[in-house]
Amino acid sequence: MTADDKAAAEVAAIRSRYEELAELAGSLAHEIKNPLSVIHMNIDLLSEDLIESDSPIRRRALDKVEIVRQQCERMEGLLRDFLRYTRLDQIELIPGSLNDQIDRVLKAYRAQADADSIEIQRYLDPDLPAILLHSDALQAALMNLVKNAIEAMEGGGQLWVRTSLTRDGVALELIDTGCGVDDTTLMHMFEPFYSTKDGGSGLGLPTARKIIEAHGGRISVQSELGRGTKFVLEFPVPKRLPASAA
Repeated sequence: MTADDKAAAEVAAIRSRYEELAELAGSLAHEIKNPLSVIHMNIDLLSEDLIESDSPIRRRALDKVEIVRQQCERMEGLLRDFLRYTRLDQIELIPGSLNDQIDRVLKAYRAQADADSIEIQRYLDPDLPAILLHSDALQAALMNLVKNAIEAMEGGGQLWVRTSLTRDGVALELIDTGCGVDDTTLMHMFEPFYSTKDGGSGLGLPTARKIIEAHGGRISVQSELGRGTKFVLEFPVPKRLPASAA
């Protein structure tokens, strides 16, 4: 066996172990999700019983029940994000418009942006070619990025959204005038479970990156404290679209 063959065999063995662990983790998450849903349901029922009482003891008990309910919701959210993260290795891609995807996301956040005094500037190339995409998955990634941008501009600001044709495909730029992030956060922000938000799962950005990479694309980020953050998403343009796109 040559050195290349040995290296290939080692990579295959590592991939096999990783896939086995990923499958096991997904199954474990499902097993946790079911009893957690039962706990959540019964906590809600217990809360309904306690809320009708004026007894000081029961009121204190209600406060403790509320803490448990909140933690159940947090765990359910974490499991939901984790299961989404583990299911992104293979998604079916069909021809579609990147402009349409980001337009839908911006419409979904228009009311929140207006309420937070955030001005959204659009520069969407009308001649942008189609890419291969999974609409639901890609919108989930874009919604996470736009949501983060809006949350980073608590006192208002501007969000520039630009699509363009590049030498290798198409690009989407999201530039906000928010608080920015420090170098440490910048280094770790795409690592699973890394979060600077209270109660955050730390899976939002890793999932977004995994979705973009599943589209054959890549994501990069630049940020400066006090000035804002810029995300750049790049996607390949297929040389020939599937026959169904005709």
